[in-house]
Amino acid sequence: MRLNQNTLLLGKKVVLVPYTSEHVPSRYHEWMKSEELQRLTASEPLTLEQEYAMQCSWQEDADSEECPPTSPSPECTFIVLDAEKWQAQPGATEESCMVGDVNLFLTDLEDLTLGEIEVMIAEPSCRGKGLGTEAVLAMLSYGVTTLGLTKFEAKIGQGNEPSIRMFQKLHFEQVATSSVFQEVTLRLTVSESEHQWLLEQTSHVEEKPYRDGSAEPC
Repeated sequence: MRLNQNTLLLGKKVVLVPYTSEHVPSRYHEWMKSEELQRLTASEPLTLEQEYAMQCSWQEDADSEECPPTSPSPECTFIVLDAEKWQAQPGATEESCMVGDVNLFLTDLEDLTLGEIEVMIAEPSCRGKGLGTEAVLAMLSYGVTTLGLTKFEAKIGQGNEPSIRMFQKLHFEQVATSSVFQEVTLRLTVSESEHQWLLEQTSHVEEKPYRDGSAEPC
């Protein structure tokens, strides 16, 4: 079981909900067939069975025998919903409001205060509207307050200028470039002043209980 399995984060533009098996056969699987998204996220296309295995490995404990073997999954994953659409339509399904996802990986077992963050706004019509920014801010705040993280890294393809600019606006600084992987690494160290800034930026975000999709729009 993952720490955020029963957590919903409600912002002004996005709602973050845990990644469940119900999200797999919907837009998520269709999104990842896009060659553009594969290029921007450095991802390989997965079969539906592989997507289910990935979701299962995220939801269950790492040593669970219930899930088939798969590659390492994120420590923390939220599906990003369009908050305006989710709240404006009573009874709207999460599937109909899905726009992307945001992830945190603990990649350095010797430094559990470091998290690698990534975000994907897969719906083209939802890009450039601040949804990715709010999703990242909410995840950063969650990482600091709940997971105890104090450092974050983002690895972004060199050609993904919008994502690079977004992270730079969130105080990330470029620390490395890989010509082999054609990506840049940006880092944020959460000092006391950065923590205060982060709290101010996310003061409107509400944490609510989530139980298998039972959370209702406000």
